[in-house]
Amino acid sequence: MHIEVPHAWPADEAEAVALQNRLRSAADHVGPGPQRPSLIAGLDVAYRGGGGAVGDEVAAAVVVVDAGTLAPVEQATAVGRATFPYVSGLFAFRELPVLIEALRKLRTTPDLLLCDGQGLAHTRRFGLACHLGVITGISTAGVAKTPYPAAHQAGHLGSARGSYADLKEGMEPLGRALRTQDGVKPVYVSTGHRIDLDTACRHVLALAPKYRLPETTRLADRLSRDALALALG
Repeated sequence: MHIEVPHAWPADEAEAVALQNRLRSAADHVGPGPQRPSLIAGLDVAYRGGGGAVGDEVAAAVVVVDAGTLAPVEQATAVGRATFPYVSGLFAFRELPVLIEALRKLRTTPDLLLCDGQGLAHTRRFGLACHLGVITGISTAGVAKTPYPAAHQAGHLGSARGSYADLKEGMEPLGRALRTQDGVKPVYVSTGHRIDLDTACRHVLALAPKYRLPETTRLADRLSRDALALALG
């Protein structure tokens, strides 16, 4: 994939916040997004240690699957060091540089990117999925394992697969808690770019026929951990 990042990576927290505020209006949360995608990619990043410091070893993985069969079509990894510290609301700047490098190695261009993280459900309404979508121009959504802390669940979430409840901050809708398997904890879906919430949730559910997490996330998580282990010897 050919990807050009249209900005310099920020050097500090103030620059990072200013960049998110500047790019926020470029994210399209209306969509409608790809209704029948052929290729869907999952993206994830593994870290060595949990200190959140600059210089931490990181490995990014992207796995492209056939949307119909869920069989892997292509995969790529990139290994590097975090150039930004862990700061709440600015986590994307630890992951985006290495994720972009992994995506650049793909020969195919996915119709949809699913990130292990947040999109609209973010302090400045511009999480990792939004930023990645704006950079690549590809429809993108966030599928997080935990909810955005400031959001509350509006309404009852049933226990059956496919049940959902909207997530809001105040009266503002931010995403959805989606039950992908009967009786298991939900995942938390929010739009990133060029897709609406209904479409994003429909694809996430289709990608999770057996487990809580969509196959794209499961495969990318495993691949990123393997790539990090290999890099560390």
